[in-house]
Amino acid sequence: MTKYRCKNCGYIYTDEDDYNFLTNCIMCEGPKKDISLWNAKEGFYDEEKKKKRVWVSDINPSIQRIDNLCIDCGMCQNICTNITNISYDKQLASNPICINCGQCVMHCPTKALVPKYDYKELLNYLNDTNYFVTISVAPAVRVSIGDLFGLPAGSFVEHKLVSALRALKFDAVFDLTFGADMTIMEEASELVERIKSKKNLPQFTSCCPAWVKYCEMFHDDLLDNLSTTKSPISIQGTLINTYYQELNNIPKDKIINVMVAPCVAKKMEVKRRELPGMDYVITVQELALMLQECEIDFNSLKDSDFDPLLGKGSGAGVIFGTSGGVMEAALRAAYYFITNKKAPKKFYNLESVRGISGIKEAEIEIGEYKFKVAAVEGMKNVEEILKHKKDYAFIEVMNCEGGCIGGGGQPLLPIPQVKANLESRKNSLYQNDAESSIRVAYENPDVINVYKYYLDHPLSEKAEKLLHTHYNSRAKAVKLRKEKKTD
Repeated sequence: MTKYRCKNCGYIYTDEDDYNFLTNCIMCEGPKKDISLWNAKEGFYDEEKKKKRVWVSDINPSIQRIDNLCIDCGMCQNICTNITNISYDKQLASNPICINCGQCVMHCPTKALVPKYDYKELLNYLNDTNYFVTISVAPAVRVSIGDLFGLPAGSFVEHKLVSALRALKFDAVFDLTFGADMTIMEEASELVERIKSKKNLPQFTSCCPAWVKYCEMFHDDLLDNLSTTKSPISIQGTLINTYYQELNNIPKDKIINVMVAPCVAKKMEVKRRELPGMDYVITVQELALMLQECEIDFNSLKDSDFDPLLGKGSGAGVIFGTSGGVMEAALRAAYYFITNKKAPKKFYNLESVRGISGIKEAEIEIGEYKFKVAAVEGMKNVEEILKHKKDYAFIEVMNCEGGCIGGGGQPLLPIPQVKANLESRKNSLYQNDAESSIRVAYENPDVINVYKYYLDHPLSEKAEKLLHTHYNSRAKAVKLRKEKKTD
């Protein structure tokens, strides 16, 4: 069989008819002149090309490589070095440096890089009646999983998704936007304290585990600037294991908590001792595989609602799934915490921090306080914003393009379709926020009840103990590599 290969991205065309009708590469849009005849028997790949591979450890909790599918095209290394900003000499290092973001997975043309799958083990728990298995749904999942079932890009399938998870026999199906609202209550309160005291500014968000790990390795001098508030999944898991478990008299050793996420870095996060609560993270791709293997017809399912107690989320929680959303949600709450008044309309549509671009900025005025904020996508852009970090009071950081909507656990897309698809997902989340009856975390009745009956108030002693954490430097791991290179 005649095969053709794109020199730019490595994509292989196995059908000569596909090649004959090409004008540009369907994966990277490179010109047809760069697509050449490929004969594997001629040894197309040399040792230099093999050096271009991203180094994936066998114990990496997020991603894995299928060696016989790898064509050593260099795409993964290009993404890791030039987009994710991770660069080091693999020959001099004893272990790889990885922030677990999975963007190499999203750009691999042959599917040689894939998420580390955990769903098989999870199925065993679902079939064991001795365990009470919960699952929480991240905001960005509800606007992406439809891609895998033939629905239009950005389709908002929240209620159908709940039915699918019930069909898989999960005992409780929760909305992670509740955890997002709890994060906002604590993080916005934390921000207000820092602004008033003028200490440890700017405050950086800590929801993105890839960014947190990057900060620990390359900018450990900024650890005091990271928000101490746990991520939504850790807060959600913590409250399931305490508040929910106590109210329902479920034995602690019988609860298994799962999150379905758009992100493979979350698989790393749940293994961190600083962030307990969740036991498993499955990606959107994994969930689709589970549904297919269990012969559940997603498109034919009727709508249903999340379980109560941890089942309500505000519109502010929903927009956590897109870049700028965490910031906008936090500022809505911070306005109320400072002025005791509801934020004006412009805080419900902060256009300057919305959209898909590397760095987005805004000037904010709340009461007597005026300050600048920024929302950043990608570690390379983080390095740019850090040159002027003193200009800002609040900086949201997400590793992936568009935020969680472009995470490494999302459905794979041909590169030319990515921008339009991310726009559709983003618009769908903002539309849901605009249509929500509750658009701020502090009005969420489930959140109100948790504080009233369990936590007292944001930043209370109990809230600090359960919902906050600290991070440690990982700079030594990077330093060792530099020392080896010097030697």
